[in-house]
Amino acid sequence: MPKIRPVSDLRNNFTDISRIIHEESEPIFLTKNGYGDMVVMSIEAYEKLQFENEIYFKLKEAKLQAKSTDIRYSHEEVFGDLRKKLQDKVDIDDI
Repeated sequence: MPKIRPVSDLRNNFTDISRIIHEESEPIFLTKNGYGDMVVMSIEAYEKLQFENEIYFKLKEAKLQAKSTDIRYSHEEVFGDLRKKLQDKVDIDDI
């Protein structure tokens, strides 16, 4: 269940709000005059959200790209190519 607090709690009860967002890893929704105004979350929760969004958009892009072509690669082809590229990079870096 979302935590909803008045924005004045950010000033008056900052320590309590900070403790809640870190212990529960959930955002707190702040209201101003009874209406939603902002969301406060920990940096860890924000970074996790950003990471999940990045994955979502990459998967969406891959899905659109897959619709635009009939070319498909097997697991062996993809990972074989990656291994070769990594090996080439290691060989170049050793020089």
